[in-house]
Amino acid sequence: MEIDIIELSDKKARFLISQIEPAIINGLRRSMLAEVPTIAIDYINIYDNTSVLFDEQIGLRMGLIPFTTDLESYVPPEECDCNGEGCTKCQVSLTLSSQGPKMVYSGDILSSDPKIVPGDDRIPIVELKKDDELVLEAIAKLGTGRKHSKWQAGIACGYKNLPVITILESCDSCQKCVDECPKGILMMEDDILTVTDPFKCNLCSLCMAVCDIDSIVVQGKGDSFIFRMESDGSFTARDLLLEGANVIINNAKQLNEILTEIE
Repeated sequence: MEIDIIELSDKKARFLISQIEPAIINGLRRSMLAEVPTIAIDYINIYDNTSVLFDEQIGLRMGLIPFTTDLESYVPPEECDCNGEGCTKCQVSLTLSSQGPKMVYSGDILSSDPKIVPGDDRIPIVELKKDDELVLEAIAKLGTGRKHSKWQAGIACGYKNLPVITILESCDSCQKCVDECPKGILMMEDDILTVTDPFKCNLCSLCMAVCDIDSIVVQGKGDSFIFRMESDGSFTARDLLLEGANVIINNAKQLNEILTEIE
């Protein structure tokens, strides 16, 4: 297996992974979407809310705010020694107290643990008019996207086969494919058809359909994929990718132990 990084930042990653089976790359995608634990608000107690939004709407907005996650310090409630009753090992206390006029953002939330804070401080919650107040207390816990989308750390995770674009010598430079390509990656230079960025190709094959003499061939390489992913802010893109891979490894170990016992 070979990996070439195309783009990497705190929130986004794009890389080329080769010599791998489709099932494995799809397992990695599903792992980041549904199996990597993250921290999100699971309980909220609103003491005062005189804003234009109902308590239920405030609760929904709060629940979807991503929080930075520390998997070394916290465990899911069902795995905690307190049996899910609630303790410092499985939950984080959060408070919010604001008075208008102002826009209340996620950065206004105060956490009992400085390592567990909103992944983005500029997520709007509600606009308070003059004399409006919002006072609440919330409890955040670990969970997975399999249970609820608020615990989904990976967003826009997807992949495609590596495009392989072949231009045959029979090309007559008619430029029909250049005009048809929705990604604009085909161009004519000195009557020679060239490909500017094959990674942007979405394998739509419109260029092949418009070519009357079948001089361009677009195929997807079966064992090579361009993987693209984004993090909601719970983890950096790099850490989310590693955690997704760790989930697959741990699940494979558990399956191996079960099969060994059966034998």
